[in-house]
Amino acid sequence: MRVGTAHLPLHYGSAPRWLFERMAKLAREITIVIVDEFGAEEFLRRISHPYWFQSFGCVLGFDWHSSGLTTTVGGALKVGLAPISKDLGLFVAGGKGGTSRKTPDEINQTSQMLGKDFSKLVYSSKMSAKVDTAALQDGYDLYHHNFFFTKKGDWAVVQQGMNPYTRWARRYHWLSDNLTSFVEEPHNAIASDQKGSVLNMVAKTSLESRIQSSELAKEKPEKVVKQFQRVLELQMPQREEVEISDIQPDNLKKILLSTYEQQPKDFENLLSTRGVGPKTIRALSLISELIYDAPASREDPVKFSFAHGGKDGTPYPVNKKTYDKSIEILKIAIEKAKIGDKEKLTAIKRLQYSLF
Repeated sequence: MRVGTAHLPLHYGSAPRWLFERMAKLAREITIVIVDEFGAEEFLRRISHPYWFQSFGCVLGFDWHSSGLTTTVGGALKVGLAPISKDLGLFVAGGKGGTSRKTPDEINQTSQMLGKDFSKLVYSSKMSAKVDTAALQDGYDLYHHNFFFTKKGDWAVVQQGMNPYTRWARRYHWLSDNLTSFVEEPHNAIASDQKGSVLNMVAKTSLESRIQSSELAKEKPEKVVKQFQRVLELQMPQREEVEISDIQPDNLKKILLSTYEQQPKDFENLLSTRGVGPKTIRALSLISELIYDAPASREDPVKFSFAHGGKDGTPYPVNKKTYDKSIEILKIAIEKAKIGDKEKLTAIKRLQYSLF
């Protein structure tokens, strides 16, 4: 299920090398402690929580409110955990831009290394991205996708989209725990100060639209295109955000040829079909609503602290000496815990409880 969403101002640029290298080291040591104390599944639960993820980024010293926090923290975890992933039982795939499209290959590489079938994980990675791209159309285009998974097959997703017009980014968090459907209310909670009119095909109230869209996808393309051309002649209401000019009947016909050949059994099967994207889903939902009286939901489902300073000097510049000391303390504590001396880890726990 999607367990949360975060909204961040869109910032450009990247973390300086001296900071990123430290972030990777500190992220690794903190993750080792969490996995050692609570298990890899607990790390997935934490990384899938939008507030915990944001706090984690602040502890690592990145900008507290920047969209870059998502990509940099994901990158730091991937680099930091790479040498120890097999021993830790925790793996990170994907990343920003073109790297995000390599996620299936990276999952398959780990699958071969462990001798396990991770085909369901590849499907989960693709579907979480498809849902937040095509099934829930909120104006944010995905450009970052990190897939975290364990040897047992549990997983979490942290992905981010951008809206170039508002200059805001929206981060989406997913967790495999208790996920029963990718296409009906998969989002457990979405926190945001911004709410707009969207196309929400995964809302419970969009059931009839999902059913009708799936049925339309199995029809001969000529019939559906003809119906869509009838939609083009209708006077659209002001609230409708879809630009009809964006959906050309000829392009729609090409995709419908594919869906007609595959005969998708339901909306999830339709959504997972190669080539089916936001425009196809919008077109089918429009036909479903305006001709077959099966409307889709238009409701947007949206319902820290610094340890080492921040990259841009807010609330104060990163203190390299303190940062390196934190890495060293955690590293020594982990090494001692391995030989039976857990005094330092216990002391860190006591400090944590005293702070709350």
